[in-house]
Amino acid sequence: MRIRPLAALSVAALSAVLLAGCAGSAPESTPTPTETGAASDLCAVAVPEGDVAASVSVSGEVGELPTVEFDAPLEFTSAERTVAVEGDGTQIADGDYVTYALAVYDAATGEEVQAAGFDDEPIPPQPITIGSGPDAYFGCATEGSRIVVTTPQSQSGGALVYVIDILEVTPADAWCAATEPGDVFPTVEYSEDGTPTITIPEGDAPDGVQVEVLEEGDGATVEPGDTVTVNYTGVKWSDGSTFDSSYERGEPATFQTTGVVAGFKRALEGQTVGSKVLVTMSPTCGYGEAGSSEHELAGETLVFALEIVEVTEQ
Repeated sequence: MRIRPLAALSVAALSAVLLAGCAGSAPESTPTPTETGAASDLCAVAVPEGDVAASVSVSGEVGELPTVEFDAPLEFTSAERTVAVEGDGTQIADGDYVTYALAVYDAATGEEVQAAGFDDEPIPPQPITIGSGPDAYFGCATEGSRIVVTTPQSQSGGALVYVIDILEVTPADAWCAATEPGDVFPTVEYSEDGTPTITIPEGDAPDGVQVEVLEEGDGATVEPGDTVTVNYTGVKWSDGSTFDSSYERGEPATFQTTGVVAGFKRALEGQTVGSKVLVTMSPTCGYGEAGSSEHELAGETLVFALEIVEVTEQ
């Protein structure tokens, strides 16, 4: 079995590998909510257990940088995996978000290549989806687990040993769940031609996703996975500048709700056609924290004023 390497020279590059494939012209994609049987499917796609992975000795508490010992060089030709510590928390299911720590070692020399996420500084949560690559490493492990994965030499680099600590598992349908606006929330005014102007208030940007229904439409309800046609304007909380607007382009955008970032998805699903909605989303529910990717909006809290024009059922 061939699996995509997780190792990189920086946490930002590592996050980019884990988020590979989540792209789109509208805000980037987010996994679909957990479905029945999804956990067992992740169990099936994990790399198989093996004696080489089991021979790696790992000590120390989960969440702290481990002490790793093995007889270098390790010789093997296929990827192997073992659960060194089995946690008693939530089991990972397809689309769940996982907060984790990672240490990587050179299988030929035993030297540490990279370590990140330990000692109360976890790597930002990443979605684990079937077919993404990281699914082969994480499988359906439980929160609190420590996993050892060995990957053979490939064109992209030498053989490696991974130690992955599963620190927290957040179900997909709970990730970035929408809440009502707090005391500090933007306002929006519409011109005669229907174009919105968003005003950012003074104060700190809110966490998570906050949604205000400005006007409720009487059309069909947007369900998960539906294709929607939407007019929207997006601005940065940091300076109020507009970074994207279908109004400026002169035509609405059409996409599936599963093809946008989590915050935008939450603002759409459950709303009705004809509705006007104002939504704020912190970086983790948008394009990620600063340094988590090369996207120009990484680290930004985003605000969208959107109007749902049409919906097509999945």
